[in-house]
Amino acid sequence: MEKPAICGGTPIRSRKLYYGHQYIDEEDIQSVVEVLRSDYLTCGPKIGELEEKLCRLTGARYAVVCSNGTAALHLACMAAGIQAGDEVITTPITFAASANCALYCGAKPVFADINEKTYNIDPACVEVCVNEKTKAIVAVDFTGQSVELDRLMELCQEKGLVLIEDGAHVIGTSYKGRMNGSLADMTTFSFHPVKTVTGGEGGAVLTNNKEYYRRLLLYRSHGITREQEWMENPWEGPWYYEQIDLGYNYRMTDIQAALLISQLDKLPLFSARRKEIVARYNQAFSALPQIALQEEIPESDTTRHLYILRLVPDQLTIDRRQFFEALAAENICGNVHYIPTYYFPYYQRLGYQKGICPKAEKLYQEMLSLPLYYGMTDQDVEDVIRAVVRIADYFAVSAGNHTQ
Repeated sequence: MEKPAICGGTPIRSRKLYYGHQYIDEEDIQSVVEVLRSDYLTCGPKIGELEEKLCRLTGARYAVVCSNGTAALHLACMAAGIQAGDEVITTPITFAASANCALYCGAKPVFADINEKTYNIDPACVEVCVNEKTKAIVAVDFTGQSVELDRLMELCQEKGLVLIEDGAHVIGTSYKGRMNGSLADMTTFSFHPVKTVTGGEGGAVLTNNKEYYRRLLLYRSHGITREQEWMENPWEGPWYYEQIDLGYNYRMTDIQAALLISQLDKLPLFSARRKEIVARYNQAFSALPQIALQEEIPESDTTRHLYILRLVPDQLTIDRRQFFEALAAENICGNVHYIPTYYFPYYQRLGYQKGICPKAEKLYQEMLSLPLYYGMTDQDVEDVIRAVVRIADYFAVSAGNHTQ
């Protein structure tokens, strides 16, 4: 049996392969150069162009781009009117911003458990968490697979809640034939470099609600407006503006917007390649009893942001950390997405305790993320597969109790 590098074998790769990486081509570079040579570096025409492009892509009526995905979530919570005393339900298997956005508004995050097969928030668990203080649900499309939007929208309509879809992973995915971004009350995107398309940083909020749109525009830029119809005092002239609410400087630059406009042109290519890699991974790992595959709901035509490898503990003689280190020894550098949010010291000090979402906590102990991005070559993909199979077979219970 082939010996893993961590046990003295030869590493599969000589160079490190990371879990995510941006893809930037000459068109992207030239789009940024054009802005750098223009009159506007921020608050210029590229912002509106990007917002229009996002609306065409998703079918949403309105889009407001901003500085990053966390800002997008904060803006969405503010537009929804979330405030002190409210509760916001979300998943623990996510980046901390999905819960932090409620705290920014003085509200309390409430964590609902996941579906153990899809790893997305479980609508049945959400319903149990709803009470008279609940104001909104922040539902995360984990790994790029859409949450069960029909069930969550029905629950929100029944209970009078706002559905905020945290779509940081989901751009390029569709739900029942409609692109994610136009279905929830508000959907947020993130354009961090490891996402499917990137602006270096950047975010967006999409909505079909005109009043939410008005609030998002205000809160993005200090609560300041030049729109005469929104002003409380008489208009004094072309220079005049008013601060009519308390907002933030969450603006995006034209530099970022130009890069994103170019990146969005390549979204079909990015999406197709990610699907190819996921299909190859699934084919290779489905025969391994040591590995469990993430299941997908049929309603979601998924562009994956992350590929989750879930270990089956009783089929292996090593744990997740040892498996992670064995992959690293093969120069396959994965990650873990995510540590349950309420495990963090800050949330512990707020009174959250381990044990509240047992399915999410079990998933955390068993999962790691494999490399998945457009620029991976076929050989890169095969290297990942070979490394996983080598380690899984060597440390399989049926192979005997190997020691490192």
